[in-house]
Amino acid sequence: MTCSIPLRHIVLCDFLEDITPAKHAELVHEFSQLKHRIPGVLQFEWGPNVSPEGLDDGFTDCFTLTFDGASARDVYLAHPAHLAFVDLLKPWLGRVLVFDYQPRESPG
Repeated sequence: MTCSIPLRHIVLCDFLEDITPAKHAELVHEFSQLKHRIPGVLQFEWGPNVSPEGLDDGFTDCFTLTFDGASARDVYLAHPAHLAFVDLLKPWLGRVLVFDYQPRESPG
């Protein structure tokens, strides 16, 4: 039996200023549905920035997906449902930052 290491896929979004609350809600909903449309997505989380530190560099929203390893992430990236969502999202983004990592509890 093989055990894969989970992988976190973090997407930070800086939405355009003219996005409406309804469009924002639609995009968040559509992003959340990818968990149900693409195999290998174990968890989806979303939240707006609430940090008082002022270090967000203009990013307003954080989306985190957890996969059952890098191969599941790779399936997700090429999946037609993900590609269709990216096409829906792109016109509303000023900037995006994507960061993937495999969580560890201690260094080394």
